Amino acid sequence: MQTWKLSPSDLTFLWDECKRCFYLKIVSKFNRPRAPFPSIFGKIDRLMNAYFMGKPSSIISPDLPEGEVTYGEKWVRSAEIKLPNHEHTCYIRGRFDTAIRFIDGSYAVVDFKTTQPAAHHIEFYGRQLHAYAYALENSAPKGFSLSPITHLGLLSVSPSDLQRFDDGRIAYLGDPSWTEIPKDMDRFLQFIDEVLTILERSEPPDANPDCGYCDYRQRTRMSDW
Repeated sequence: MQTWKLSPSDLTFLWDECKRCFYLKIVSKFNRPRAPFPSIFGKIDRLMNAYFMGKPSSIISPDLPEGEVTYGEKWVRSAEIKLPNHEHTCYIRGRFDTAIRFIDGSYAVVDFKTTQPAAHHIEFYGRQLHAYAYALENSAPKGFSLSPITHLGLLSVSPSDLQRFDDGRIAYLGDPSWTEIPKDMDRFLQFIDEVLTILERSEPPDANPDCGYCDYRQRTRMSDW
């Protein structure tokens, strides 16, 4: 029996981009080449975490219950996920951006995004947030846990203006936008059921026709080098 590690970001980006690449990474430990990632996005995330830490939940959204931003950038690992009709199991491991503790003892998981909000983000990033929520509510022994998770959402900020100060500094300005993601753990586990069905195949699935990585691998196999 295999127990596969699933990353919340892989369940979002890699799963949608190419299921063959997803399978090869998880089952065969064959990763895509590491692509450069602009360090500015990591810096923006750290600045947002530092700014919101300790602030009331209303600064994220006035629609949220009363509470306080309490946790930031914590690693989580879930217990094994065992689903009916599957021989193998999996677990979730990743690091969430921010969690809010409400005065009633419940929590919200929030992800910061430097982007314009869009309707498809609810489905797309919802998997990532549900993965964090599952890991927090069903943590591995000695793992970091929070429960119950009652709210999930995205705080999106996209620069829309520029301001120059008298001392010469420049600031990008943008309006934050809160996108609530309805929590549906049954649907998330149905998605994990689909993931396990792919991973339990004896051969990787077909490549996405638009996957540049798979196209490159295929072309190098066919070359005369």
